[in-house]
Amino acid sequence: MTDLTPLTSLSSALADVVARISPSVVSVHSHRSRSTGFVWKRGLIVTADEALADEGDVQISDADGSAVAATVVGRDHTTDIALLRADTAIAPVKLAATIPALGSLSVVASTNRDAPSASLGLVSASGKGWRSLRGGEIDARIELDVRLRPSQEGGLAIDASGEAFGMAVLGPRRVLVIPTATIERVAAQLETRGRIARGYLGLGLQPLRLDDGIGAMVMNVDKAGPAATAGIRQGDVIVAVNDEKLSGVRALLRTLGPASVGRVVDVAVRRGGEPASFRVTIGERPEA
Repeated sequence: MTDLTPLTSLSSALADVVARISPSVVSVHSHRSRSTGFVWKRGLIVTADEALADEGDVQISDADGSAVAATVVGRDHTTDIALLRADTAIAPVKLAATIPALGSLSVVASTNRDAPSASLGLVSASGKGWRSLRGGEIDARIELDVRLRPSQEGGLAIDASGEAFGMAVLGPRRVLVIPTATIERVAAQLETRGRIARGYLGLGLQPLRLDDGIGAMVMNVDKAGPAATAGIRQGDVIVAVNDEKLSGVRALLRTLGPASVGRVVDVAVRRGGEPASFRVTIGERPEA
């Protein structure tokens, strides 16, 4: 019998890794959309929010092709995480909190055309936490040099030791991984509340270039909102928050994450050219 070569040993090891994880990976069908998900807890499936249709019925299919109806528990556009509930006995996957090293191998276990699928690539970026363009806090920056089809989005990213360290999603020009820490934090809130709390000022803002920097003109005010309660009016121009000059409207809105709810901030404005300051208790954004 021929001795195993390093390459055949690696191949067998990777196949074993996928075989252990795949039973917890499911295909997700929503209105004219197919993607991948995985069982996070018994009866609860995590998938990529961006790949999930905004309306219509949802169902999941396991590796054997058995399909069951699913309902949306909650979804968070800012971290690309959606949570589904389905009457299924599929065993949940155990997520690891490890962050893979730059250059290490990674396999994405997913589905394609309702069949189990796997893709091999390298960890092309591994670094500190970051904030998505929609304002979501992602606990680690992980990018994979791997090609995924849309139906594979939401698959599990697995390291060479067989540990699942996050969910693979399609970012702009690259495949990103939503790490375990983010999934556990967001999915737990979705399970409990069905939504993620976001900070709310109750203001409609328009960027405004000033002689000494950037401001945000208040175009409209929610009369029942936190800013109105503090005394901010339409026509005011916000120039700083907590003595920090405003760098833009988007930057201000990105600070209104879950942790901001209930926080008191000092908002400096110009009213009719004169300076004024208001203490605003950030509220919770109402459901749309």
